[in-house]
Amino acid sequence: MAIGFIGTKLGMTRVYDDKGVMHPATVIHVGGNVVVQVKTQEKEGYCAVQLGYLDQKESRLSKPVLGHQKKAGVSPKRELREFRGEFEGVQPGAPVELTSFEVGQFVDVIGVSKGKGFAGIVKKHNAQGQPESHGSMMHRRPGAIGMRSTPGRIWKNQSMPGHLGCERKTIQNLRILQVRPEDGVLVITGAIPGSRGSIVLVRTAKKKKAAVAAKK
Repeated sequence: MAIGFIGTKLGMTRVYDDKGVMHPATVIHVGGNVVVQVKTQEKEGYCAVQLGYLDQKESRLSKPVLGHQKKAGVSPKRELREFRGEFEGVQPGAPVELTSFEVGQFVDVIGVSKGKGFAGIVKKHNAQGQPESHGSMMHRRPGAIGMRSTPGRIWKNQSMPGHLGCERKTIQNLRILQVRPEDGVLVITGAIPGSRGSIVLVRTAKKKKAAVAAKK
């Protein structure tokens, strides 16, 4: 099983397959991932691999983080992320090859959604709203949110206005359309969370078995 990658969302495009079918796709830069630490059940209490991504100036890292990376023999990295699981033959300082993923394989992409500021319940929770005629002044307002006697409080998860976006989101079962080792990028189907240039995690799909396009 492939470890996964830390990547940067470059933007969306369209890709045509061999049958001429157009697929909306997202391009993710994942080149330059290196192994910083291998965690084991005996030492850390769980199995994981920590990866580093994007070079950074030493002056912009704290001394503990800088020493942790130098111990692994890697250049200073801006982003550190862990991928749970046991991976054989992985050593600190080794690069993560892009060829560990193949065309047709399904992956999950994790990112932080775009921040959209303060929003009402119509935009944030897709509420229907209230009457828009006969003098109503409550078009986009939430209306009653509780009751005085029963339950005497506001229920949890009640739709309320508030901050929209900037949440960790996972998009599952996205298929890899292209693997470009020379460019250090993956091209996958569909859209992923975040704005252009945001950091995302790409891992092997947990709820769907890997499939190769050539086998279909």
